[in-house]
Amino acid sequence: MSNKKVIAVTGATGAQGGGMARAILADPDSSFTVRAITRNPDSPAAKELAELGAEVVRADFHDEPTVHKAFEGAYGAFLVTNFWAHGSAAKETEEIEVLVRAAKATGLRHVVWSTLEDTRDLLPVEDDRMPVLQDKYNVPHFDAKGEANELFTRAGVPTTFLNTTFFFQGFAQAMGPQRGEDGVLTLSLPLEDGKLLAGVDVADIGRTALAVFKRPEEFVGATLHLAGDHLTGVQYAEKLAAVLGEPVRFQAVPYDVFRGLGFPGADEIGNMFQYYGDFDQEFTGARDLDRLREINPELKSFDDWLAENASKISVS
Repeated sequence: MSNKKVIAVTGATGAQGGGMARAILADPDSSFTVRAITRNPDSPAAKELAELGAEVVRADFHDEPTVHKAFEGAYGAFLVTNFWAHGSAAKETEEIEVLVRAAKATGLRHVVWSTLEDTRDLLPVEDDRMPVLQDKYNVPHFDAKGEANELFTRAGVPTTFLNTTFFFQGFAQAMGPQRGEDGVLTLSLPLEDGKLLAGVDVADIGRTALAVFKRPEEFVGATLHLAGDHLTGVQYAEKLAAVLGEPVRFQAVPYDVFRGLGFPGADEIGNMFQYYGDFDQEFTGARDLDRLREINPELKSFDDWLAENASKISVS
C-alpha cells in the first residue's frame, strides 16, 4: 500500500467524492490509494470509507490551512464543491480559490476538477431569454464552476476538467414521476418535446475520473464532457414505465412556469433546463458516448442505471 500514489478526494462523504473514493478502493490493481477529505471524520459515511481502506482526514474549505495539510504528500486530487450546501456562487468561488491555492502550494501532479460549462460563453447575460441570477449569472452553479476553470490554468495546476451533467439519481428524488390527478404517473420536466437531456450515473463521475488518473499524459490539460445517455423526455418516461410496470407520460413544463414554482432553486433549475434545451447541440453534442465508453467501459446507460436502481424510485 505504501507504494501507491495518494489521491486526495474532497467531498468524500458526498455523492461525487464518495463515488471517486469507492472507484479507487474497488480497483485492486490500481496504483492509487484514497485520502478521503471530510469535515466530519466521525460520520457514518466517513467511517465506512475507513473500513474500506481509505485514509480519512478532516479539512474544511473555510479553514484553508486544513486543506493544504490534507493535500500534502498526495500525488493528485479529485476536487468537487457543493453549491447546493449554501446556494451562493460567490461562496463557491471562494471555496474553489482555496482548492486552487492548496493544489498549487502542495505541488499536486494531477487534479481532476468536477466542473460544468459556463453558460455565459453561449448565452451572454445581456440576452433576455432567461432571468439573471445573483447579479451576473444565468445558472450560478454552472457558471461559477466554469468561470473558475481558468484559476487552475493560471496557477499552473495540472488539471483535467471533467464537465458533468444531470444525474440519473434525480429520477429517484425530486425530479421523478409523480401521480397526476387522473392517477397516471407523470414525468414533469422543464424540457421541450424532442430535446435531448444528457444524463449520467453520479458514480460514473468517479469511475471516469479514475480512468483519467491512469492516463495523465492524455488528459492533463484536457476537458472531458461526461454523460451516460442522451434521451428525450418521452424516452425517459417510456424507460421508467418499463421498470415501474405502469404507464408514465411525459409532460413538458414551460421554463417560465417552472421558474415560478417557488421552491428554493426553481429559477436556477428552470434556467439550467432552458440552457440544456436552447443549446442542446453544443451541450449534448460535446458528450461523445462512444468516446466516453472507450475511456470508461463501465459507463452506465439509463437502462443500466434503472436495472440497478428501479426499486429506489418511489411512487404512490
